[in-house]
Amino acid sequence: MKTLTFFLLMCLSLSTHAQKNTKIMNTEKLTNLTVRKAIEALNAGDSKAWFALFTPNAELFDDGNKMNFKQFFEKALGHERFTSIDKVENKSLDVYGKFHSDQWGDFKTYFKFHIDTSGKISRLDIGQASY
Repeated sequence: MKTLTFFLLMCLSLSTHAQKNTKIMNTEKLTNLTVRKAIEALNAGDSKAWFALFTPNAELFDDGNKMNFKQFFEKALGHERFTSIDKVENKSLDVYGKFHSDQWGDFKTYFKFHIDTSGKISRLDIGQASY
């Protein structure tokens, strides 16, 4: 009985800890629905939803350097996310905010989305921001 009680208390403790550290970020500032879905997919680590929003030949530029879009985000999804959205510009295509990377820590960043005539994201510019 003591083992069961200990186990239940540990589960409750872990559940409470997880709930305190899980913050659902408000994306209402993002009036462009495609951008909103992209940020939500990124933050959820949902690769299926993320990649579905992009053209097959989507381009990625990280601080101006061309990167392999698919390889980059296969590694990043589930390990990188916005922790706040501080500023939105350019008809909700440019997003600035605080960001967390399991590898690089916390910093301010920008994501600048380019959407083609089909409604898919064809290019994404990301990088560290100073605002």
